[in-house]
Amino acid sequence: MSQAQQGPGAQPRVRRMQRPNPTPKAGRNLPAAIAVGLAMLFAVLGGLLFLPLGFVVVTTTFAAMGAWEIFRALEVSGTRIPIVPVMTGTVAMPISAYFGGLESLLFAMLLSSVAVLLWRSIESAEGSARSIFGGVFTLAWVPFLISFAVLPLHATGGATPVGLYDDGVVPQGAWQIVTLLLLVVSNDTFGYLVGASLGKHPMAPKISPKKSWEGFAGSVAGAMVIGVLASIFLLGKPWWVGVALAVAMVAAATAGDLAESMVKRELGIKDMSSVLPGHGGIMDRLDSIVFASPAAFILFAAFAGT
Repeated sequence: MSQAQQGPGAQPRVRRMQRPNPTPKAGRNLPAAIAVGLAMLFAVLGGLLFLPLGFVVVTTTFAAMGAWEIFRALEVSGTRIPIVPVMTGTVAMPISAYFGGLESLLFAMLLSSVAVLLWRSIESAEGSARSIFGGVFTLAWVPFLISFAVLPLHATGGATPVGLYDDGVVPQGAWQIVTLLLLVVSNDTFGYLVGASLGKHPMAPKISPKKSWEGFAGSVAGAMVIGVLASIFLLGKPWWVGVALAVAMVAAATAGDLAESMVKRELGIKDMSSVLPGHGGIMDRLDSIVFASPAAFILFAAFAGT
């Protein structure tokens, strides 16, 4: 209808221009996500290849921030975990793994769990069971699992330098961790790109509706390419080792992603926090790594003689 047909007192209709949505259908701001992800990757790789203790410090910091996010999320839902022993154990576990190996990591996990129990026993009995379970769950989920990403640095001949590597030679364990990180990043990147453009069949619609089988296939294909290249040029292993690592890392990373989505859905939150633009919280980035790290440690040990 023209303005003349609307009558003398009618106001002309103004066509509103819709703003383009910077967040694609996969639910993330891609430029911000890529920028933050690359910055984190370079920071971690820089410490890993040049100053191993720096890598341990970065890993411990991420673990502590992740544990704090879980503490806040559980607190909102009515469960307050003993934060002092939890944070103490979170700091102790990666350091124990680096200097003492697997046995020290297991002992630190056990000691931290006992500390949670004893700390909570001096408080009121109300809600103690949920509090203790939440504390031990947080310790096992974040610092214990992510410490497996530190273990290869100790496992290589027991070498645990405080400063730079001896003679400037990066040990095999460091390259194993680099391969782990590259495979986790490729899983997330290729899965997002393929899932955002072609994803139609959700893997677990009740847990994570935006994660699709098409995205999973893209993760596997992309990770295989990266895995083969890393196996040949970084690890000095046959190409099929890279394929096996890629499939295992994608499976473990996907399981970690779905596990965190299930926890968030149970707590009624979308992201653990908003500290990382385009990503959400620290746990929204660690969810894949914490599950992939022990899987990678086991596979690297299995392929040691290959």
